[in-house]
Amino acid sequence: MAADHQGSSACRQACSFQGRLHVVRGQVHVRQGRLQGSGASQAPSTHRPPRSTSLIRNQLVTMKTQEQKDMLQALETRFEKNMHRHIGVAWPAVRAKLEGNLDALRSLREMEGSGGEPDVIGQDKRTGHFIFCDCSPESPTGRRSVCYDGEALESRKEHKPVSSAIEMAAGMGIDLLSEEEYRQLQKLGDFDTKTSSWVRTPSDVRALGGALFCDRRYGKVFVYHNGAQSYYAARGFRGSLRV
Repeated sequence: MAADHQGSSACRQACSFQGRLHVVRGQVHVRQGRLQGSGASQAPSTHRPPRSTSLIRNQLVTMKTQEQKDMLQALETRFEKNMHRHIGVAWPAVRAKLEGNLDALRSLREMEGSGGEPDVIGQDKRTGHFIFCDCSPESPTGRRSVCYDGEALESRKEHKPVSSAIEMAAGMGIDLLSEEEYRQLQKLGDFDTKTSSWVRTPSDVRALGGALFCDRRYGKVFVYHNGAQSYYAARGFRGSLRV
């Protein structure tokens, strides 16, 4: 495989507009707005029509609530279409665990937004937690061209990728799949037939500078090794979340 030192457009961090609402005498202005990621600045918006602060608050709450509803609907639709992944698990029980659980919904939103297509793949019989996992056919598009961890990222003197798998997973509030978990996922379908995914690497392997990744080829699951600082346009990572 040849390293894609320029990275891929799929893994570039999306620039998100961040602005603080400043309410003065019922009028709304945007202050200190900027584009993050590209370094480009955003000029302050022009004056907007007067609106009450209560209306603004209500709209913010409505948007937040609607986002949760949309996320739950997307998860339910995927759940119902792929019952073979969670035999014996009922959606109402899963929904009950998610409703009001903002941390879990945020993590699932990050998984969804980066192309992971999260779905329930089982339930921990000991703790009762439902296990969500990235079930996209190929390694999530929004998490590719990353090296293994922060140490590997810092070790690169040039052509650094935008991030690392371990750091991205931590920021999303999810865990990288282990080799065993990856193999369990592959029993539910054919994943990564054209791509590959970093997996959680044993400390003794990592101490020697290596890291593990897996894929499916020729009807079988394979595990490989690379230098932890390497990154490829066709390699991302899959994560799991317990709810």
